Amino acid sequence: MLINAELLLQYQKCKRRPFLNVRGDKTEQDAPSDLLLKLYQDKFAHKKKVLEKLDYQRPRFPKGEAKTGEAATLELMQQGVEYIYQGLLITRYEGGHTLLVRPDLLIKQEGKSCFGDWKYVPARVELGKRPKQEYQVIAAFYAFVLAAVQQAESETAWLMLRGKETRYNVDLVKWIPRMQEILDECIHMLHLPTAPEVFISRQKCSLCNWYSSCHQIAVQQKHLSLVPGVTPGRYNQLKVLDITTLETLTQTVPSLLEDLPGFDREVATQIVLQAKSLLVNRPLFLPQALGESTISEELIFSYQESLLSLPNQEKTIAEYPIFAEIDPVVYETITYSAPVEIYFDIEAQPDLNLNYLLGVLVVDRERNTENFYSFLAEKPDEEGLIWQQFLELVWQYPDAPIYHFCVYEFDTVQRLAKLYRTPSKKVLPVLDRFVDIYEQITQTLVLPLESYALKSIARWLGFEWRDKEATGAKCIYWYDKWLKNGDRTLLEVIRRYNEDDCRATYAVKDWLVKYMISQYENEGDES
Repeated sequence: MLINAELLLQYQKCKRRPFLNVRGDKTEQDAPSDLLLKLYQDKFAHKKKVLEKLDYQRPRFPKGEAKTGEAATLELMQQGVEYIYQGLLITRYEGGHTLLVRPDLLIKQEGKSCFGDWKYVPARVELGKRPKQEYQVIAAFYAFVLAAVQQAESETAWLMLRGKETRYNVDLVKWIPRMQEILDECIHMLHLPTAPEVFISRQKCSLCNWYSSCHQIAVQQKHLSLVPGVTPGRYNQLKVLDITTLETLTQTVPSLLEDLPGFDREVATQIVLQAKSLLVNRPLFLPQALGESTISEELIFSYQESLLSLPNQEKTIAEYPIFAEIDPVVYETITYSAPVEIYFDIEAQPDLNLNYLLGVLVVDRERNTENFYSFLAEKPDEEGLIWQQFLELVWQYPDAPIYHFCVYEFDTVQRLAKLYRTPSKKVLPVLDRFVDIYEQITQTLVLPLESYALKSIARWLGFEWRDKEATGAKCIYWYDKWLKNGDRTLLEVIRRYNEDDCRATYAVKDWLVKYMISQYENEGDES
């Protein structure tokens, strides 16, 4: 079996993916996303920037002809070429496996090898800014194969990271033994009769071309990785207790989990409630949103158990007054209404450390109007201008709460104020008006959803974006293309997406207020 660096890299991120790449049905793969294509382009551009400074040679050989590539690489090494770009090296490994690597660079150094009074050090060019474990393991893999090829022990390997002028030295004494452990595990996994268990980790899975296939399997299995809060570490702890299905998790008393590694009282309660919410397909209140002085944990979970027995979910939460005893402070905070409300969303280009679009939806409830303002930097140096435009607008409504979803908008306003030396008196009163809808929801309710992302919640409520395929990640890709080709239709798509994000935040906030009011009124009816 052939093992290359890409398989080893994938294995560190997901044990299932390399199995599927080697033995899976390729027709089940997703097409590469726009963001993935952009990452490929960015990595190529970074490599090109590194190579511009070097006088390098590259072995030439037809694609797929590894033996020819190996011979061409060995010839350049024999000649003592200073820099070899994407040479191909092969060696045999235990059990008759073949290891193949293509280091981004082989760099000639003083020393002894089978080639003469010189030897080579491998270097990997990475788009990341930090020497992540997976980068160092792959660099060690390069060095391990290179040592066998040049018959000289490798003393170091290098990482060339983005934004770093100097090479990062990989400690091979530390990383080669760890690499061999991972390599042996990967080889063992590839010989298993079936693919490793599916586990959906949204951040890691989002760019994988097997995501749709794996997600479909997870949905069919009602896999616990679809329960928000169930991380790989927590899932391993649950498996020890033989809690492997949605049903068994819903029947678990949180106090049995709270002392496990990765859990505490709050996490245990939230995960069990989350499983129950998914099973009964309805929102449920978290204990901290209720009158804890009158409701014990046992009573809450007794109530939850009663929901599980309802035929066809015929009844609603409103018919259970015990769970309508909402904390008055929580109720008043969430249902507070102002004559004018502002909804705020930002589009950013992380590679440029740029916030290029500040979108503001102004909802005037007294006049029954909704006006959207799009402050867009068509060039990176216009960020300061749109920042001032944003401040001028929000100061026109000095008492209006500013609703946003997640902490990014709050943190970004702080950063922009510091960057553009905005006086505190102009910024602090604005920040005091920020209200995070994500925080309000996640501290009050669990929803029957796999994710608490804005899109997931808003679409569950029936809200739809006008451009079905638009995402924040695609906006990064589109803005990058705009800067290169000047196609204004890309800006219009981004504007529209940003406006829909603001309106989705409005829709979620409006639903939350109405839901809280309906539950509070039901409490009053019961009393």
